[in-house]
Amino acid sequence: MRDLNNLSDLELALVQTSLVWQDAPANRERFAAMLEQARGADLVILPEMFTTGFSMEAAALAEPEEGPSYAWLREQAIRLDAVVTGSLIVEAADGSHRNRLLWARPDGQMLHYDKRHLFRMAGEHRHYTPGAQQAVFELNGWRVRPLICYDLRFPVWSRDPHGTDLLLYTANWPAARRDAWSRLLPARAIENLCFVAAVNRIGEDGKGHAYSGDSQVLDFKGDTLLDAGERDGVLRCTLRARDLAAFRERFPAYHDGDAFELQL
Repeated sequence: MRDLNNLSDLELALVQTSLVWQDAPANRERFAAMLEQARGADLVILPEMFTTGFSMEAAALAEPEEGPSYAWLREQAIRLDAVVTGSLIVEAADGSHRNRLLWARPDGQMLHYDKRHLFRMAGEHRHYTPGAQQAVFELNGWRVRPLICYDLRFPVWSRDPHGTDLLLYTANWPAARRDAWSRLLPARAIENLCFVAAVNRIGEDGKGHAYSGDSQVLDFKGDTLLDAGERDGVLRCTLRARDLAAFRERFPAYHDGDAFELQL
């Protein structure tokens, strides 16, 4: 594994709030005001489909690549001098609709990850095209691997072949299944020997589904560093690379992991 001892700490800002149903301009305005509280963070994390809520109206709501929310995220990243990330509905260059996490860097560069596991119980697989590859983004020397909501239930996809330091989940995870959320997140941290940050929304969507928030940051042992509960606001947490390095040195379970290949 890499030597993490020389990395600086990573300051996270998790933005947990309600969403205006299927109204991208209103949501961008709401988040822009909240992000003032995120100044000084290295990474600002928004929920899944933060411009619309978890909608299956892909054809009607999809933005083009480099559309208004791309521009807005880039503007926020430059304004805050931080990476700003969250997912939205995108019409890709090939005409497919994607639940796409955008990773906006303060230098203006935009990276992305397309959600792999589509939530069939809501019909997501009928309206969106799944992603075909994992992504790993570097931030101040940290390796961050983004995943989206339902991806959390799939340990093979979440399993780490990349030396990940932080697993990042952005979600619209309903209150009816909050127990599963809070059980699966520490499992992902423990099995991957890494930090986990997970951002969910609160409130009720246009379909009447309630969301309890429960945004969290966990350490490599699955212990809680931050639990937002149902609070509305910007939550801060600092990750210490030396703590992660020390634990991996004491408990190098990654040496005994099973080799495998993903078949897509």
